[in-house]
Amino acid sequence: MAIYDIPLHTLSGEPASLRDYAGQTLLLVNVASKCGLTPQYEGLERLQQKYADKDFTVLGFPCNQFMGQEPGSADEIQEFCSATYGVTFPLFEKIEVNGENRHPVYAELTAHADAAGDAGDVQWNFEKFLVDRDGAVVGRFRPRTEPESAEVVDAIESQLAR
Repeated sequence: MAIYDIPLHTLSGEPASLRDYAGQTLLLVNVASKCGLTPQYEGLERLQQKYADKDFTVLGFPCNQFMGQEPGSADEIQEFCSATYGVTFPLFEKIEVNGENRHPVYAELTAHADAAGDAGDVQWNFEKFLVDRDGAVVGRFRPRTEPESAEVVDAIESQLAR
């Protein structure tokens, strides 16, 4: 199944799909509000602001699978992200990224390897997947890789230059 054809829901529960973002470079991230990596929201939002006019979008997928670090309701998540980090990029419904209830978007994403050649389960909150304008996964960055690291920025910019 093409990643664009997988049904999703926005954080507010509206039907959506990645087809809404076809033709854009995307950075998909599983996010959490109560994680030591939560300050990465700041870097993600700066990427959103810096590259939005170049057909780039960050997409956040709240996930509570890692030590219950995203326990809130959709309204609580939205309020936290907006008030604390000024998040303007789209957020989707809370999903599972690993295991038997893994969301189909993450089944597609996790089939792709990181720079070390490792595919499979998401390791923790804030794992990042770069998707090109055609819907192909072209990069995977583990949770501790900062959003504004040279590795991530170079990968984004190389896609935007295409």
